[in-house]
Amino acid sequence: METMRAGRMIGIGQMVCEETEVWAPAEGDVVVRTQYASICGSDLHIVCHGVNVPQVPCNHGFPGHEGIGEVVESRSPDLAVGDLVLTVPNAYVGTCFNEYQTLSASHCLKLPPSAIPAEQMLMAQQMGTVIWALRKNPVDVTGKTVVVLGQGSAGLFFTHLLRRAGAGTIITTDLTAARMKLSAEMGADVVVANTGDDLRQAVMDHTAGLGADHVIEAVGRRETLLQSVDLARPDATMLWFGLPDNEGPVPVNFHDFFRKRLTAWSVYGAQDEPDLASFAAAAEIIMRGEIDVSGVVSHIMGIEDINAAFTLANDPAADDAVKVSLSFNPD
Repeated sequence: METMRAGRMIGIGQMVCEETEVWAPAEGDVVVRTQYASICGSDLHIVCHGVNVPQVPCNHGFPGHEGIGEVVESRSPDLAVGDLVLTVPNAYVGTCFNEYQTLSASHCLKLPPSAIPAEQMLMAQQMGTVIWALRKNPVDVTGKTVVVLGQGSAGLFFTHLLRRAGAGTIITTDLTAARMKLSAEMGADVVVANTGDDLRQAVMDHTAGLGADHVIEAVGRRETLLQSVDLARPDATMLWFGLPDNEGPVPVNFHDFFRKRLTAWSVYGAQDEPDLASFAAAAEIIMRGEIDVSGVVSHIMGIEDINAAFTLANDPAADDAVKVSLSFNPD
């Protein structure tokens, strides 16, 4: 355990796998041998678009913040060697792309024994952020029309949870055939390719021309953030979940926002929630078999292929990718 394999960002759009030293734990830390780590949409914005990059080359393991693995050293009374944990550090200090993560025990969720494979339990990280977002700004969607822009892993989990919450009509959109198919399986009533004016027409057709009661932007692109206002009815609510793909100002049609009396929220900080409660709730849903996440885990690639993994995740239509994960396990 003196050295480890580690993903490292060495330039915009450039990830490599290097050998580096394992970081020594401080009091309250644990060392976790990573089994799997997933690529998040915010990782793509950082690596592929240079959003919020502190310096290049970056620290090893950055910006990985979706991981699962086994505790191999503990300096915390809360975790023991051998515990399986979900690792959920904040993205700006995340090192989930390291074979051995050294992180605070407060950013680890102990998982009980389960028949669910570890690569599927890892999806509790993304689902946990979605549950946190829905809890942070609760909206009663019972019988309402909801639009979810984007059906990557976050968008799919929004779709599933909205269906559980009793939404009347769920309209979703994406550009990737595999994600659109999975969206229907997760509970979407109407799935539309977000091209041309098809989405707006579908929303208006299903709402008597009024627009949606609640709109969730789960992409993190300037175009879809702008589009969200257009799809909302007067007095509607909106959740802007996706991290924008650049650091510049994002255009918003404030005239329509103002005239429609809209309310919009952004959300951040699930990793700092006491007891990681939303991640724990997500893990419970997966372990109880209330959701099948096997289709979400579409691609698993070795850490040595991290650059190719990012290339695929950034262009999911190339191979019908949904969630691209990295494995540290031996072949």
